[in-house]
Amino acid sequence: MKLKQTIQSLTSSIDNIIRSTVESKGHEDAFYVVDIPDILKKHKTWLINMPRVRPFYAVKCNTSPIVLELLAALGLGFDCASKAEIDTILGMGVTADRIIYANPCKTKGYIRHAASVGVDLMTFDNEPELYKVAQINPNAKLVLRIKVDDSHSVCQFSAKFGAGMESVRDLLTTAKKLGLNVVGVSFHVGSGCESASSFRDAIENARQVFDFGRKLGFDMTLLDLGGGWPGTSNPAVRFEDMARVVTSALDQFFPEEDECGNKVNLDIIAEPGRFYVASAFSLITMVIAKRVGQENGSKKVMYYLNDGVYGSFNCTIFDHIVVEATPYLTEEEQAARPVSKSTIWGPTCDSMDLILKDVPLTEMEVGEWIVFKEMGAYTIAAASTFNGFQVPEMLFFAPFHTLEALKQLPRWHRIAETLKIEDESMLSSDEEEFMFEDFDHMAIAVH
Repeated sequence: MKLKQTIQSLTSSIDNIIRSTVESKGHEDAFYVVDIPDILKKHKTWLINMPRVRPFYAVKCNTSPIVLELLAALGLGFDCASKAEIDTILGMGVTADRIIYANPCKTKGYIRHAASVGVDLMTFDNEPELYKVAQINPNAKLVLRIKVDDSHSVCQFSAKFGAGMESVRDLLTTAKKLGLNVVGVSFHVGSGCESASSFRDAIENARQVFDFGRKLGFDMTLLDLGGGWPGTSNPAVRFEDMARVVTSALDQFFPEEDECGNKVNLDIIAEPGRFYVASAFSLITMVIAKRVGQENGSKKVMYYLNDGVYGSFNCTIFDHIVVEATPYLTEEEQAARPVSKSTIWGPTCDSMDLILKDVPLTEMEVGEWIVFKEMGAYTIAAASTFNGFQVPEMLFFAPFHTLEALKQLPRWHRIAETLKIEDESMLSSDEEEFMFEDFDHMAIAVH
């Protein structure tokens, strides 16, 4: 794509980007449109609602280069769970002190690699892990991950990770005997958390662990609130409501000042993933085939798309997401067509490649397009090329005033490279208002 076309694609409306792409002669591949201002809005929302909590983005959620570059430019830290994720973030020029190795169960080789590149902050939840760390990196800064009630979450982790409160004392005592440095506590209430009270209860438990750790002589200075933060437009619990509960719990159990009015030495972080990216990505797919039949005397239609559960729609299996299909039709076209019970399949030759079953859908024709919104979390990151089908490409939406604001960030040159912007002189506009008047204050101070 030529530079002029790239700029036009960036600054057109999302609908215009979709329209120009689907109307391109011979275009039959699924694609994403990435709403860059949406990611920036999420960051501002976080800063306004939880100013005490530094976000460390969960890399596994969406590893798209534009996402990582934007969040790095805004000063976020990163939650990495493997050697490859650590290397990806360090390879972007992010310093090691902005990474937490948040995987409680690591291979010796990965611990050794983390130590060699200066990533010392890491989690644990079991005794064998302590012995591994003592052997390989005794100078590590350890964070004890505790088990919490995640029964109100879509994806629950307590069966796999987290030390029960009954085992906390033994683990901290063992760490002390081994001469290790435990600096804090972490937890994860589960992805897709639907109860703000889960955070409050976890924070209260973390306070108990802090107090016992300090009795043993540990300098406990880090509280990691983990993930579970909503990122879609219609969650069970609004982020703002969840943030109010969390802020209240922090004020009660981890106040900023002690009884004497002295500022407490405490760093509070969290590991949001879907919060930042879920709503920013729209997936546009084509109907590549269609079958019409009967079921109990009623019409039933089956559609086959050019992306499926082995690609972007793996979220329906691994993340338990129920996606919503929106026909890319005008209101008049939709009104003129019947609605039929429909089943939507992916393109592979596998019968497990089922996206939606028996849903009402405006009747579509082969060659027409269906939009799936809010597809940014745990979709691309786990997509495969099974059966030879490729992962969809990405197109970006960023109006001129957003690009002008991004140019104020120290990593602008890397963002421009990711967006394939080679000539900044083309980024000019008569628009008077910037999306963020205080954009220069949005970057988080890196401690």
